[in-house]
Amino acid sequence: MIKFTKKDQQILKQIISARRDIRGHHFNKKEISKEILDELLTSANNAPSVGFSQPWEFVIIKDEDKKEQIYKEFEKQNTKAKKIFESNELYKSLKLEGIKESYVNIAVLYKKPKSDVLGQTVQKKMGEYSVVCAIQNLWLSARSHNIGVGWVSILRAKKVKKILGISKEYKLISYLCVGYVDTFLDTPELETLGWEKKKSVKEVVRWV
Repeated sequence: MIKFTKKDQQILKQIISARRDIRGHHFNKKEISKEILDELLTSANNAPSVGFSQPWEFVIIKDEDKKEQIYKEFEKQNTKAKKIFESNELYKSLKLEGIKESYVNIAVLYKKPKSDVLGQTVQKKMGEYSVVCAIQNLWLSARSHNIGVGWVSILRAKKVKKILGISKEYKLISYLCVGYVDTFLDTPELETLGWEKKKSVKEVVRWV
């Protein structure tokens, strides 16, 4: 049995608190070695999953043409989003992705089960939530290597799957931009810009 020290706990606390959602203006093109990329994916693969289902798969995108196609889809959807937030001038100035700037993109997929899964017979979404745990593992592992991750959600899943040739048995859970960065901000960018305020633990916990 592995037992962790106070020092280990402090390091983990620092990694969690220093995790950031990275946008394109912070990425650089420094290469991520295969060994480190494999380590990030191994961390993701070690995530908890309901019923030990391990329903995740990862598509690594380095091809610049694929990235360009994904970026065009983002631009199309972001143009629509700007109309939704047209009353907020700040939205127009936000850089919300790093598709072309990051070293690699990773499409994280949920493989739909063909039969009932232990622990998922009532709450059907538990498999998809398990994939999110894998994403968080990858994100924290990346931060420990001083590698940034950005989650791009302003994309149509069907369009992304078509561009990448992904079959119907998979559901796109996230599209990640992954790469080394010039700097990690001390405070989340949207907090600094005043988009939202950081909630305290007291605000999000209730006892019953």
